[in-house]
Amino acid sequence: MSPHEYCAEKAASSGSSFYYAFKFLAPRKREAIQALYAFCREVDDAVDNVSDPAAATARLAFWRGEVEEVFGGRPQHPVGQALAEASQHFNLEKAYFHEIIDGVEMDLTTQRYESFSDLQLYCYRVASVVGLLSIEIFGYKNRATRRYAHKLGLAFQLTNILRDVGEDAGRGRIYLPQEDLRAHGVAESDILAGRPSEAFSRLMEFEGQRARDFYRQALEELPEEDRYNQLPGLIMAAIYRQTLQEVLNAEQSVLSHEIRLTPLRKFWIAWKTYRRERKRAKRAAKQ
Repeated sequence: MSPHEYCAEKAASSGSSFYYAFKFLAPRKREAIQALYAFCREVDDAVDNVSDPAAATARLAFWRGEVEEVFGGRPQHPVGQALAEASQHFNLEKAYFHEIIDGVEMDLTTQRYESFSDLQLYCYRVASVVGLLSIEIFGYKNRATRRYAHKLGLAFQLTNILRDVGEDAGRGRIYLPQEDLRAHGVAESDILAGRPSEAFSRLMEFEGQRARDFYRQALEELPEEDRYNQLPGLIMAAIYRQTLQEVLNAEQSVLSHEIRLTPLRKFWIAWKTYRRERKRAKRAAKQ
């Protein structure tokens, strides 16, 4: 199996929304974004799928070394090898890969966030930085597109946090800011025990609105000239926004049930978004 085949399989097997967005890319860009996604999955799995913190720390140390090899040596891992090739064609900053590892490493030491400002650093590292790398692969002309990528990453990670609140509680983690729990009268013991309440529903709606605001701000920041190149991000945004709505519709059951869109529904959203943006690009070209 080649490095690119390994990364493609990693993306396909995850069922992530990323996979549906990749389908509309040219081969070189698709291989590069799949390598970036596979890197994120490998690093994330190093913490989530390893019960021993020392072993998780060792795995992250391996990936820190692998990043150095990607940008100046001989990477050992298929993902590192695929990223090394991608770095020859796209402006991928080494520091961003270390930021992603720093973000994932926070899960080993931090299980509560006092304020949204504290949480925002985590979201930036594990999601916004991925967006900033992704736009280098997709292509852009206007630097305002970087602000779009930053805010869209925050929206994506907040959606993930709301979707996975029950699953994360099973690991003893609560990402929702402690100040927000207090403001809405939600005891963290209820989240950890999966006990629903009206207060919890109000908290979820509050956090959901924060995520909606970041989606809106991100799309307002995206310059028209870069919009079509950023099609994969727009596809992901459409899928994630629908996921957010499903999570909020589920209300209290998110504590005990996994909320996911079916593959067919994700594909349909991706196809509709592709057709809409293609028509928009053609209209803009005629003006």
